[in-house]
Amino acid sequence: MATSLDTSAQRSIELAERIVTGPRRRQRFSWSMLLAYVLLSIGAVTMIVPFLWMILTSLKPAPELVDFAFLPKNPTLDNYRNVLTTSSFGRWYVNSLLVAIISTVSVAFFDSLVGYTLAKYAFPGKVIIFIGILATLMVPTEMLIIPWYTMSVAWGWHVGLMQYWGIAFPGVITAVGIFLMRQFFEGVPDELLDAARIDGMHEFGIFWRVAVPLVKPAVAALCIFNFIGNWNAYLWPLIIASGRQFYTLPVGLSFFRGESTTQWEKIMTGASLATVPLLIVFILFQRQIIKGIALTGLKG
Repeated sequence: MATSLDTSAQRSIELAERIVTGPRRRQRFSWSMLLAYVLLSIGAVTMIVPFLWMILTSLKPAPELVDFAFLPKNPTLDNYRNVLTTSSFGRWYVNSLLVAIISTVSVAFFDSLVGYTLAKYAFPGKVIIFIGILATLMVPTEMLIIPWYTMSVAWGWHVGLMQYWGIAFPGVITAVGIFLMRQFFEGVPDELLDAARIDGMHEFGIFWRVAVPLVKPAVAALCIFNFIGNWNAYLWPLIIASGRQFYTLPVGLSFFRGESTTQWEKIMTGASLATVPLLIVFILFQRQIIKGIALTGLKG
């Protein structure tokens, strides 16, 4: 069973990588292939042009913003110097990194642990608990803001350094992550776990040293998507943070827009710098993303 799962996973991964990197062998021309490439090219341009516009706008001096020219006439790095020296951009950057890392590490551990428990153990109420977890996905985030804020105030997570935990705690465990990890752990052969028990390994050791390594692509994909979600979070950090020194990057950038004027050059500069961690994460872990997506459709 394990061999069949590994073979199917490898074929799915190779297929996904072939889709991303392109066909290895030259194929015959066909109108359907031409149409596919045209549509993909249009989609790529649609995605890339706004990103280039943002970067090029960050290189324009303020007077050039009213010209709406695509390329800057007099490129300058003054906007980057101003953002980094005249605002709390560095502090906001660190705050976002801290919150995103705390949430990602927590999700990777707790979602995996709960998903493994629901997949590999039989106990009373197991199905009800799982249904209850899935039911929380139907509750809009906006409806949870008041309970989150009430709990944060009751426990003092809205003052001082505890604000970091107040910002991060809604994302320390997620229903989507539990569901995803449960599905992947369902595909782990029970024979491997039983063999580990026969060898005398304790239950947490079986989870950590046997089960988790078999679902590394899923854990990596979960971590990446969770990091991106927390890095871009805006509404909850805006509500719970009581001072500018605790703002995350999306919240801080919004304050470059005033009542009468909007400092577009600073907004575009800050947004350009904000994409750096996301690009680094994607470049370093793109293979894990492909594996996680490819394995999502497999059944054990």
